[in-house]
Amino acid sequence: MTPSVCLRVFFLFAAGYFVSYVFRGVNLGFAPLITHDLGLSAADLGLLTSLYFIGFAAAQIPVGVLLDHFGPRRVTGGMLVFAALGIWVFGMAHGLAGMMAGRLLIGVGVSVCLSAAFKASAQYFPVARLPLVNGLTMAMGGLGGVVVGSPLASLLAVASWRGVCAGLGVFTLVVAGAILLFAPEKRDAHHQADIVTQFKGTWHILRSAAFWKIASFSVVTQGVFYAMQSLWIRPYLLDVMGLNASHAAALVSVLGFAMMAGCIGFGAAARSLERRGVPVYAFCGIGMGLFVLVQLLMVFRAPLPPAALLAAYGIFGGTGILSYAVLAEYFPSHMIGRTNTTLTLVIFVLIFGFQVGIGGVLSQWPIEDGHYPAAAHLTAWGVLIALQIASAIWYVLPSRVLQKTGRAVS
Repeated sequence: MTPSVCLRVFFLFAAGYFVSYVFRGVNLGFAPLITHDLGLSAADLGLLTSLYFIGFAAAQIPVGVLLDHFGPRRVTGGMLVFAALGIWVFGMAHGLAGMMAGRLLIGVGVSVCLSAAFKASAQYFPVARLPLVNGLTMAMGGLGGVVVGSPLASLLAVASWRGVCAGLGVFTLVVAGAILLFAPEKRDAHHQADIVTQFKGTWHILRSAAFWKIASFSVVTQGVFYAMQSLWIRPYLLDVMGLNASHAAALVSVLGFAMMAGCIGFGAAARSLERRGVPVYAFCGIGMGLFVLVQLLMVFRAPLPPAALLAAYGIFGGTGILSYAVLAEYFPSHMIGRTNTTLTLVIFVLIFGFQVGIGGVLSQWPIEDGHYPAAAHLTAWGVLIALQIASAIWYVLPSRVLQKTGRAVS
């Protein structure tokens, strides 16, 4: 493929993932406003925000089948229309039920964006470049994480949150139209398989020992990272670190920039180190281990600047994304859409569970002057760290399933 085609593929589908990421974290800025308007508890806010993730997760398996059957261009362009509708419903709702419906619809609408970007990259870029290309795609998402920090806070100072919702809907339709009009389309050799056969392929992925071995540590660390980044990191900064609202918003943007740097850096380094004898699987594990270490430093309140801790959290938080590139080595190209969406499904189910769980834990403590006590946050995060350590042990245990020379599923 010509460089211009590859660039067009990257930027169009990365723009779709940027939209997805903005929707993922927009409630960081909206939370104080909608909590005041509706009188929500931490559990209510966690459930409302996490409906994005359950909608996202519920759509993953059918989206994977659609991607492999119809291709990323048509599926992404069509699904983003539902996301635009969802943010308009959310912005116009005056009750919790309507907002929940809108948030769920947003999750379904953007559920295709990440997997479509990875699917398109797998079609147009060689496997050796996928860690870097996927890292750059994740960096575009990280830019969305930057936007929901200080830029969103500044926008909400001059515009209502409902007006911001209306604008997001329009922007989403523009991105959907650009993908439909300008993204190239490439059919896989196996695209004529019927829908039932394609669902059987997804079932084989779920039964694959190689899939679960590769996914084990990644899904838990990614679940924790996004559960915190998209909602609970701001309350943690306010309640535990004692920062003011503007400082917390700035650090949310620092986290987003750091994630961008981490995704690009780790993606660029992965294949280079592999040529020196370090497998991407091992490199990914090292990065995720450092991510757990950063969380321990945060929980034990290491005497480090908050900006340094948040930057490290962002840099290492996205390393689990390398698992998508590892999966591309074990599964054939015509199944990459379903493989990616299956991994994303597990991650987003965990994000949903973690966000609701954190809200439930916080609600066990009384609010004091608008803040939850530090013990509430530290208890919730301590449980998450324990889960990550357990998954790390499984990840590093020797296994024969990754020693096979062939593909995990054909």
